[in-house]
Amino acid sequence: MKEQGYVQVYTGDGKGKTTAAIGLTIRALGAGKKVCLLQFMKNKEYSEHKILESFYPQLVCKTFGKPFFIATDQCQINPERLDSEVVFYKPSNPPIEYVNMIKDGLKEALAAVSSGEYDLVVLDEINLVLFFELAKWEALKAILDARKPEVELVLTGRKADQRLLACADLVTDMQEAKHYYAEGVQGRLGIEL
Repeated sequence: MKEQGYVQVYTGDGKGKTTAAIGLTIRALGAGKKVCLLQFMKNKEYSEHKILESFYPQLVCKTFGKPFFIATDQCQINPERLDSEVVFYKPSNPPIEYVNMIKDGLKEALAAVSSGEYDLVVLDEINLVLFFELAKWEALKAILDARKPEVELVLTGRKADQRLLACADLVTDMQEAKHYYAEGVQGRLGIEL
């Protein structure tokens, strides 16, 4: 008989939400579990993909979206990030092609939690998907409702919806006490990237 799975949320403005989820992924793989890691608003240029993809088929890892998503009146624009990987939009009106990428990821997530194929499903940065209005709460609620009881589900990202926090069995709120980004340090390959 399989163990009960739980819903975990890693949120907050501090560093380490994705890192914690990947650490749990590695622990699950080490225990012989099958894992589905779906990353939203990211591409496969982050360093972890070089090693994670070597665990296939025990680990399925997919990305949906682009890493830099800017709501023009919600964020300051960093000119160093202005390239083809940046998506600009007006609040409440994201580009339809980007929304469709996210919908594809949500369909995969729904299938992953309900198929019985995976022991652990990670939805990385899903909280920001809702915050930036790329999907509605109802789409995430459908995933939560479809989750088989034995599936461990981890949802990461800043600005977690209060309704998600109420549904979760575990919530970790990562807070930044100090960060070298404030001193102008950029993301470093193998550490943040």
